[in-house]
Amino acid sequence: MSKTPQEDSVAVIVGGTTGLGLSASRALVQSGWKVALLGRNADSLESALSELGDAALGIAADACNPGAVPELIDKTVTSFGHVSALYHVAGGSARSSGDGPLHELTDEGWHRALDLNLTSLIYSNRAAIRRFRQQGKRGVILNMSSVLGFSPSPAHFATHGYAATKAAVMGFTKSIASYYAKENIRANVIAPALVETPMSERATSNESIKSYAQSKQPLDGGRIGMPEDLDAAVLYLLSEDSKYVTGQVLSVDGGWSVSEGQLKG
Repeated sequence: MSKTPQEDSVAVIVGGTTGLGLSASRALVQSGWKVALLGRNADSLESALSELGDAALGIAADACNPGAVPELIDKTVTSFGHVSALYHVAGGSARSSGDGPLHELTDEGWHRALDLNLTSLIYSNRAAIRRFRQQGKRGVILNMSSVLGFSPSPAHFATHGYAATKAAVMGFTKSIASYYAKENIRANVIAPALVETPMSERATSNESIKSYAQSKQPLDGGRIGMPEDLDAAVLYLLSEDSKYVTGQVLSVDGGWSVSEGQLKG
């Protein structure tokens, strides 16, 4: 019996052991994919692999290490035969390192934001492109940005280093999408608003921000997003269903980018 496209599909997920990445990993495995996970925390990786079973493998490493994703890709090809897709989720806030409004932004905060959200992504994308070209067949990249890269919210989310890196993700992804389209290598971006993840704990535990989010993200009763809200979009953009789509930014934001948002005095 021949395999379905999903059963022959293998996704490398950078930041796949918690939050948005783990939710996507579950959805992909349930759809017949195999997944290879990169996560910094060994305990989170072990938990994810235990849950996902034989369809998953992974390594514990920092995505900011240029050798981490190439190592994972090599392991993936050894075990699963090839790589079909890369989903780069890893990133984070550099607020604790000094990210903030530009006049307060420290050098440390800027470099930390750059490493977490852009440098690590360029490393993973480079490794994936090299593998896709070596394999000589189509491949797809999905990168994580944020609505803050194009729809600022100055009262509650004034981390200008973070916003700059997330905007850069969109420009970078469009550039590689253009360059590699002739090789049937696609690249797209998903841009969520406020989602309940470990990274967003500061915001989701703040009553003022939660109140603001009710009007800024008015869909489905006005609520903070959940990781699984992105899963269908991820499945679409990684699969052959989107084989004629590249260089696009899909906002999964509960209405954030088209809503004014009400601040309480």
